[in-house]
Amino acid sequence: MPTFETHTDANQHYQSGFANDFATEALPGALPIGRNSPQRAAYGLYAEQLSGSAFTAPRAHNRRSWLYRIRPAAVHKPFTQVGRGKLVANFADVPPTPPNQLRWDPLPMPAAPTDFIDGWVTMAGNGAAESMTGCAIHLYAANRSMQDRFFYNADGELLIVPQQGRLAIFTELGKLDIEPYEIAVIPRGVRFSVALPDGEARGYICENFGALLQLPDLGPIGSNGLANPRDFLTPNAAYEDREGEFELVTKMNGVLWRADIGHSPLDVVAWHGNYAPYKYDLRHFNTIGSISYDHPDPSIFLVLQSPSDTPGVDTIDFVIFPPRWLAAEDTFRPPWFHRNVASEFMGLVHGVYDAKAEGFVPGGASLHNCMSGHGPDAETFEKASNIDTTKPAKVDATMAFMFETRTLIKPTQFALETAQLQAHYYECWQGLAKHFNPEQR
Repeated sequence: MPTFETHTDANQHYQSGFANDFATEALPGALPIGRNSPQRAAYGLYAEQLSGSAFTAPRAHNRRSWLYRIRPAAVHKPFTQVGRGKLVANFADVPPTPPNQLRWDPLPMPAAPTDFIDGWVTMAGNGAAESMTGCAIHLYAANRSMQDRFFYNADGELLIVPQQGRLAIFTELGKLDIEPYEIAVIPRGVRFSVALPDGEARGYICENFGALLQLPDLGPIGSNGLANPRDFLTPNAAYEDREGEFELVTKMNGVLWRADIGHSPLDVVAWHGNYAPYKYDLRHFNTIGSISYDHPDPSIFLVLQSPSDTPGVDTIDFVIFPPRWLAAEDTFRPPWFHRNVASEFMGLVHGVYDAKAEGFVPGGASLHNCMSGHGPDAETFEKASNIDTTKPAKVDATMAFMFETRTLIKPTQFALETAQLQAHYYECWQGLAKHFNPEQR
């Protein structure tokens, strides 16, 4: 595992708050006072702006950071194409989308040494990176740390959901350590490298081509609840000053490119702004639910959203189903049978999802597209129809999540042909018995 001998404030690794205007320096006085681009920056550093939104975006939506670094990001050799691997960025090119319910077993760990970037495979998505609309949903499985190798994604921001194994993510703006039950978001364009403290890692990635992820408005919930802004953590400045033979990899329009670079690009000594990587612990989510009858829509589990041009309709919703109490009386407590105008890609980090008794395992995934009927399996339905609902029940030791989109989620050719696709998934509903009796209410 690489050591990444970064220089930072040893007493505090993170700053708290969602999309705050942060200021952090790994050396005293590295941040200029009262200006962004002084004639000569302290310590012989270069000033560089990293913009995640249009220059003219309204102040409330404008995202940018100023970096003070040892060398500008422009210092590298020309890029050459290295292929596409199993990545997709334009979903007009995938096979026709079947209306079937789809479910997959977890990806196996690779047999050959594979790092975080080489371990990606695109399962589904919509839109296209080149038009900055839609998303791609990837799985990753890796068994080797990135060694003298760095990556940035020109196609979109990355929402990373670990399922197995910790990730040490060394970014230009500081270090993020995440484990299962936590997530990380890496903004478009931010360079990083990933080490695997546990030797192996597996999980999910939602690549957002569109508007940046944000916290949802709370509406009638009020001023508190769901994901609290203070629980989002952004790293303090940390830098490497290393020279040698390194590789810089980027993904642009779904294609991987590489360039030789003679120094570590993680050389930002200080920075300030509101465009930065962050992490969040899903165990801090404040779940909202019914305490009378019926349970609300799954939108009450919304952590992050990418808004669309239609008010109230998101391009991407990141929803979780964490441990929680169920107290609604005379109510069918698992998620009800439904068909949805939106499309849902689900994953499972830990435990058992309360709508599926078996077959949906940690590391696996399911896809229920627009208007595809789905809901609890036969065993779950029978059990939930006969429990005593006068007593609260705890859904415990579980963490499921959903990437939900307003447009069709198109599975890739890999997803439709892989051995991990469960050919008999539909059978979980075939045992739903007929209970209809017109003579008895």
